[in-house]
Amino acid sequence: FSVKVYVKLNHNSPRILCLTNHLRNLELIDPIFQWNGPGGGLSSENSSVQILPTGTLILRHFNLSGVYTCSIVYKLTAMQPDKNLIIKYLIYAYSDPKNCYEFTARYHAAPCNSSHNTSFEKALLQILSKLVAELSCEVTLIKSECHHVKMQRGGLQNEIFFTFSVASLDREKHNRLCQQSACDASLRLNKAKHLIERFFKQQVEISRKSSEPLPEIYYIEGTLQMVWVDRCYPGYGMNALTHPDCPECCVVCSPGSYNPSNGIHCLRCDSSLIYGATKC
Repeated sequence: FSVKVYVKLNHNSPRILCLTNHLRNLELIDPIFQWNGPGGGLSSENSSVQILPTGTLILRHFNLSGVYTCSIVYKLTAMQPDKNLIIKYLIYAYSDPKNCYEFTARYHAAPCNSSHNTSFEKALLQILSKLVAELSCEVTLIKSECHHVKMQRGGLQNEIFFTFSVASLDREKHNRLCQQSACDASLRLNKAKHLIERFFKQQVEISRKSSEPLPEIYYIEGTLQMVWVDRCYPGYGMNALTHPDCPECCVVCSPGSYNPSNGIHCLRCDSSLIYGATKC
């Protein structure tokens, strides 16, 4: 059977032995080790591969998931014939999930074909982006839809349904000198969430205090909703049944599956023959 090994994407692998537990406790005479990977034979001449004299394999900056096999030829005594053993590993790249908050909010709108709605959408996204920029977080519009809504005991009105996400960027790339606590992604994301909630609350307070009539486009009080979302990069997904040793990891999709978007699961696709497929 094959042994599953999980290696963080673009990181070095743990030491992968070309030995069974039984052989580790024996003296081996003239052992010869040979490793093969998805691309063929492996050797230390390749900068991304290190093979120690004892046959131990270390993969550097790992990104090539698949079947790795090691064959070992050895003798237990000088007089015995050679013995041969093949050990099979399934080595998977994984990454941490991209956590984000997903918000939905509704606005009273101009007529649905009006350019005023498009201009307002751009302005709102710019404001929200500036709001969280210092926390190294980003706001991404997921969708914006204008609908005619029949009000309770009232007529029709136009409403924009906004859905946007807030995610933390890799702060180390932005500022190598940041304090460790200030770099913590979940902490920054939580602060960004509070800033956005406060922004929508202030819109309601400003409208209540103002003696001016409401503008054509305005936030509808109480419509802000928020959920916590785990996302995986395209070509990766979570599956606690298939990968019980890495249940909360985004593991590369195996052949026979794919993930085209930032979804959380690899979808079945019989025609997919590669690891990390993003299309079927």
